[in-house]
Amino acid sequence: MRIIPLILTAALAGPVLAQDGQPTPPFWEQEWPDTNFQRASVPFVEILSGGPPKDGIPAIDAPQFLNIADETELPEDEPVITLDIEGERARAYPIRYLTWHEIVNDRIGGKPVSVTFCPLCNSAVVFDGMLDGREMTFGVSGKLRNSDMVMYDRQTESWWQQFLGEAIVGELTGAQLTVIPSWMESWASFKEQYPDGIVMARPGAFGRSYGVNPYAGYDSLPRPFLYSGEPPPHGIEPLSRVVSVGARAWPLERIAQGPVTEAGVTITWRAGMASALDQRSISGSRDIGMIRVRDAEGQDVAHDVGFAFAFHAFHPDGVWMLGE
Repeated sequence: MRIIPLILTAALAGPVLAQDGQPTPPFWEQEWPDTNFQRASVPFVEILSGGPPKDGIPAIDAPQFLNIADETELPEDEPVITLDIEGERARAYPIRYLTWHEIVNDRIGGKPVSVTFCPLCNSAVVFDGMLDGREMTFGVSGKLRNSDMVMYDRQTESWWQQFLGEAIVGELTGAQLTVIPSWMESWASFKEQYPDGIVMARPGAFGRSYGVNPYAGYDSLPRPFLYSGEPPPHGIEPLSRVVSVGARAWPLERIAQGPVTEAGVTITWRAGMASALDQRSISGSRDIGMIRVRDAEGQDVAHDVGFAFAFHAFHPDGVWMLGE
């Protein structure tokens, strides 16, 4: 399948020199001696500790994969992130692993890709690991901004906003990663669509309770964790899911009523995938369904299915596609 990369349009300003009385917190300099804090595009006060230290949530490097027939642990309704790149076997990355690791640095066809998932925003984005001819790999900083994961690259230790794919602190401030189209679907759906596909194997040596949701009940809360920004407009609940393509967002409830064709894309929904952020057990959690976004030629378009508060925080002037 041909893929159509999408470079996200940042709602933030370009790179600036950190100034105007913005001192670097001393503990940041101790933990991050290789980060250039003289360059930043956001106020440091917006970046908060999420609890874990740098790499306290360990990213996965060089994951192993199984043939579908050899995967015996995954329940049918659990979500996976699907990557279908032309010339390669389709790959499924189970959310049960990404919930605990948040980043998987992989190689497909000899090229680096980084598969990311921020549970606090329900944001699943896959990035091309090439940036201006340089291979990039990423780790979890332990920091949050607008309740969204702040990643860091291991090459310069610049900090990146996961929701936008933009560097916000460090040497690469203002740089933009290219997003590779991907989507969430159930394990059962992946197997049906890609019988010759492969699935990421259970990571070893970490001792995590894969399949257990450590954020039980999160997507039913009235407000997100460590978020003090404005709520979404139009009375939309902060933790309701929206389908976003660039700076446009469609409420999931609208898409679930039937296919929508607008703004050059067609968005479809079908049932069968459990929420990763509902009950303590992911399997058997409430069915939130699966989304596909395609262009007029039927090609997959980069998109995200995240929480409404995050879209509003990072696209304050974004367009809400509410229909009539």
